[in-house]
Amino acid sequence: MILRIGNASGFYGDRFDAVREMLTGGDSGAPDSGALDVLTGDYLAELTMLILGRDLLKDPRSGYAKTFLRQMEEGLGLAHERGVRIVANAGGLNPAGLAEALHALAGRLGLPTRIGYVEGDRLPARDGVLTANAYLGGAGIAGCLTAGADVVVTGRVTDAALVTGPAQWRFGWGPEEYDRLAGAVVAGHVLECGTQATGGNYAFFRDHDRQTMRRPGFPIAELHADGTAVITKHPGTGGVVDVGTVTAQLLYETAGARYAGPDVTARLDTVRLTQEGPDRVRIDGVRGEAPPPTLKAGLTRIGGHRNEVVFVLTGLEIEAKAELVQEQIEDVFERSKSRPADVRWELARTDRADADTEETASALLRLVVRDPAPEPVGRALSGAAIELALASYPGFHVTAPPGKGAPYGVFEAVYVPAADVPHTAVLPDGNRVTLPVPADTRELEPVAEPPLPEPLPEGPTRRAHLGLVAGARSGDKGGDANIGVWVRTDEAWRWLVHTLTAQRLKQLLPETADLGVVRHVLPNLRAVNFVVTGILGEGVASQARFDPQAKALGEWLRARELDVPEELL
Repeated sequence: MILRIGNASGFYGDRFDAVREMLTGGDSGAPDSGALDVLTGDYLAELTMLILGRDLLKDPRSGYAKTFLRQMEEGLGLAHERGVRIVANAGGLNPAGLAEALHALAGRLGLPTRIGYVEGDRLPARDGVLTANAYLGGAGIAGCLTAGADVVVTGRVTDAALVTGPAQWRFGWGPEEYDRLAGAVVAGHVLECGTQATGGNYAFFRDHDRQTMRRPGFPIAELHADGTAVITKHPGTGGVVDVGTVTAQLLYETAGARYAGPDVTARLDTVRLTQEGPDRVRIDGVRGEAPPPTLKAGLTRIGGHRNEVVFVLTGLEIEAKAELVQEQIEDVFERSKSRPADVRWELARTDRADADTEETASALLRLVVRDPAPEPVGRALSGAAIELALASYPGFHVTAPPGKGAPYGVFEAVYVPAADVPHTAVLPDGNRVTLPVPADTRELEPVAEPPLPEPLPEGPTRRAHLGLVAGARSGDKGGDANIGVWVRTDEAWRWLVHTLTAQRLKQLLPETADLGVVRHVLPNLRAVNFVVTGILGEGVASQARFDPQAKALGEWLRARELDVPEELL
């Protein structure tokens, strides 16, 4: 028995027509493309919860991903025709509201769609907290499907729960079948970000035909009853599924060898990947352990107000021009006695010498200000910048006039006892079922570093970019970032694991020098995974960095130079 699960969304705002593509076999519409049993959609991220929280303040009937409801105007009929179940976390902060809207939509379309939803993730919020949600597992989804639901929408569940839930339903797994559940978690983690598993955002994208990489298809997992899986995609769709693309996604937004969740703790150091054929990668060997007794919960709140101005500096004496405008702005702040609480300057030398266009002759000086109150980042900043228009460096202009400023958000991760969270499945007939908490749990402990292979014998080296040998993928988890780095041969692994230590990472990425950096070794994937603590400040919504989600941190690392053995080049 095989459960074919496809994914049609990696975030709120992903490709709108992916639902239709996945339900109809992709762009090719090939009749032999293989029908799906379940189609999932992941719409929630840390930033999304803040966005939905603000929506809910304006309209208590909102709080869910409206895009999903629009996709279902066509998707409900297609899924009904093909017998495909739909499971999505698009319910956000209001899964009951989304379920009600879906009922109304199905009625208008004349479809006998049975709808279930999962709730209980919303936690009591302390003062100042906009949203508070625990990450639930897949048991509520399984309960709704078992009761005959055609569509299941949830609030905040783990991304992998969109796969573990259907797997528990189809295969009847018990809560302590940890290896099977762990296999489903790993497959779910590969699917959750959509086209990142099929060549999107892939370090070695130039290894593949440019035409096929223009529009990657969305991924499919063929899940077996023993927990093994094959990752693939619809025939004729773009992109590629190989060991590299799957490895990259497995490293995305993870940390150590133990990948904890409410259903199971999956051991990422046991994952084996095998290229089974074109666009087919087998995942097996995954071991699981009892889940921890606590659930991760995400809290969001308004952290204050933020504004920015980008000054354009053109031609000669870039550094001197930057110093002048900084001094002028700081002088205005001092005289007005309204200096924002946090003022940050960053000069990006995008200019080139003797440039043949004005844009390539220009550098960008970015000023970002934050304050608990709106006034210091609004009128104070806009007045300071605009009044310098005729009184500053030669060629003064900005990329856009400064606005009034806007609130920014903060994300905080906390942990709550699983027994305190009422994981509830609301079945298609309206009955409510509260799911039991796991009877067996295990406190999360770090995994000791495994034995390392022998170093590569010394030989001639060449100064070269790390990215000529290694791929990388990076991402955010609250205020922290991870950078997963992998290589494709055993020889390169023998070099990488001894060379790219936490200390060497700090040297290559000086912005991490004063931060906590922990390295985790994953030999089966020929990978090392770094967690950098605090580099993103208070999370993506606070926009503490130019790259607030650390999406390009790995590419910066790949662009750094070090001594690489010539035999690897």
